[in-house]
Amino acid sequence: MSQTIKTWLITGCSTGLGRALAIEVLRSGYNTVVTARNSKDIQDIVENYPETALGLALDVTDKNQIKNAVKKALERFETIDILVNNAGYGYRSAVEEANEDDINALFDTNFFGTVRMIKAVLPTMRKQKSGLIFNVSSIAGRFSNPGSGYYSATKYAVEGMSDALSKELTPLGIKVVVIEPGAFRTDFAGRSLTGTQTEIQDYIETAGKRRKENDHTHGTQPGDPHKAAQTTIKIAESDTVPFRLLLGSDAIQVIRPELESQLKELDNWKKISLSTDY
Repeated sequence: MSQTIKTWLITGCSTGLGRALAIEVLRSGYNTVVTARNSKDIQDIVENYPETALGLALDVTDKNQIKNAVKKALERFETIDILVNNAGYGYRSAVEEANEDDINALFDTNFFGTVRMIKAVLPTMRKQKSGLIFNVSSIAGRFSNPGSGYYSATKYAVEGMSDALSKELTPLGIKVVVIEPGAFRTDFAGRSLTGTQTEIQDYIETAGKRRKENDHTHGTQPGDPHKAAQTTIKIAESDTVPFRLLLGSDAIQVIRPELESQLKELDNWKKISLSTDY
């Protein structure tokens, strides 16, 4: 990135990674559109930076709020250079147990909310012939644990869409980065984690062990959200960026053996795979 002041638009800034990122981006001197479903949750951040912060209420499931947020961002700062799609939440349920309305709501925020934001800012970025989009995924976008099938599905969807998006936008001067955090000391395992009300006893030893009420990791996660935010800013300021970026020592520890296992399975079944050609 050049030294010209950039404008960031960040979703889901009330808590966690989004909040930490908004604070660190503003500390770094950037213009920042700080958003949350309830604008009162971000008022303290915005008040500290009256010249460079714009606080807006934004629910990524609401097309009118998205349109209004982009409009106000452009009126205030003229450009949107960096979009961070961070808004989202977790959901725990065995696949069979999940309520269809819960699944639809989860996808509406985690996946379609991300898509809506991208489509809203791309006309500006294409006109500028520059821009950077961070889509916050998860290590759950690379593999899935029992009880996290639907949450993982939303993140797999984000990653698949982002892969195509990156290839579509690179020739236009716009970059895409998928951030894959491990466990960070945020509110994700607290109020940002939801779950099914249906419990089938056959899943007690699999998905059951990972129900929200059995998750005691809140406050003990190894990742520091402010360090994650500072790393994200460094990536934004770099001339070259990765497509996927794992964050956290636990992310590396989990994903490396997962990828090795996939390669091993590919090799073990290679003959069968090759046998299907004409």
